Amino acid sequence: MFSDSSTISKRYDRIAPFYDLLEAMMEGLFFKRWRQRLWQKVDGHHILEVGVGTGKNFNVYPQAARITAIDFSPKMLLRAERKKALRRINVDLQFMDVQSLCYADNSFDTVIASFVFCSVPLPGKGLKEIYRVCKPGGQVLLLEHVLSSYSPLAWLMNRINPIVVALMGANINRNTVKNVKACGFSKVFVDESSTDIIKLIEARK
Repeated sequence: MFSDSSTISKRYDRIAPFYDLLEAMMEGLFFKRWRQRLWQKVDGHHILEVGVGTGKNFNVYPQAARITAIDFSPKMLLRAERKKALRRINVDLQFMDVQSLCYADNSFDTVIASFVFCSVPLPGKGLKEIYRVCKPGGQVLLLEHVLSSYSPLAWLMNRINPIVVALMGANINRNTVKNVKACGFSKVFVDESSTDIIKLIEARK
């Protein structure tokens, strides 16, 4: 684990008992629909979910897929374990940092994450790791909130970002589309349904 990752993971440990409640309204109004759209794009049988959190994507997992899911917050992972047992979800949960994945090159048909790279201390390093473990021709699917292209809003997001990071461990001013394009993927698309600050990104290795 990286020292910065340890700091961020402790923040998620702190809010884990309340995390689902804190995001319940946004989840019901917006995020649930986005998650469904994200997982509808999955190809292949062997899938890695990065940043499983409390298991918010469990309801949209493909039934026949072999899914491995990781997180770097032990307490978030514990809540996911409880949901897994309660709902009898077929997933292999692992404690792991996306910046240092313990998987061989070219292991997964799809690597997927939702609202994760806002919290990765070194997002470029994490993206290079998911590129590494994705099979040739495989896909990486990311749902992320990013810095607005509207200057006044971007200014505000940059100003309040340190407060959000201190409280929640998440950055609201990342340029994840640009970061993905810098990682060597053969193709990178932004889904046409994406908004100014929520991007559904599809990349092919």
